[in-house]
Amino acid sequence: MGLSLVFLVILSPLILLITILIKMDSAGPVFYKQTRIGEYGKSFKMIKFRSMRSGAPQNEHREYTKRLIRENVNPANFIGANNGSLKRLVDPRITPFGAFIRRFSLDELPQFFNVAVGDMSLVGPRPPLPYEVEVYEEWHKRRLEVLPGITGLWQVTARNQVSFDEMVLLDIQYIDNYSMWMDLKIILQTPWAIVNGNGAG
Repeated sequence: MGLSLVFLVILSPLILLITILIKMDSAGPVFYKQTRIGEYGKSFKMIKFRSMRSGAPQNEHREYTKRLIRENVNPANFIGANNGSLKRLVDPRITPFGAFIRRFSLDELPQFFNVAVGDMSLVGPRPPLPYEVEVYEEWHKRRLEVLPGITGLWQVTARNQVSFDEMVLLDIQYIDNYSMWMDLKIILQTPWAIVNGNGAG
């Protein structure tokens, strides 16, 4: 929690700049609150910078994501995926500046507020959407045994470029082998994963 406040202070100039550019880029609020599922299935509001046009429909994304989980195919072979990514990189809902901040995960910066209030951790599995959990197999739910994180083992090793089951296995690997040293290693690897941008979206 304390470390997240340090990051917020350090990143405050960048957060202010992104806030201004979002307002210049498109109409709508700067921040976007989305219901996510956290530790032990508890729901919370995750905060992100808005990267989509205000009021953009979600139905198509819901069906796309549920299909990825059910079919568990490698995203490189999934019809509708882009450049071997789980994310839909070509998405008309995304604003021009939104595409940029998603490319480098800058839309995730407000989640340090979620860490500060105890809904998330710096490191852990990414928090799923409620409709994703609806189609989980029982063993998938193991990734809900810890606080979700801003970054994690999956993000720095695979980042949207493996099947859903492989992502969950990486989350379970993290949970079963957790240590402060592992967290530190993941945090130190995160900037390169963001700059490299493989599988981002």
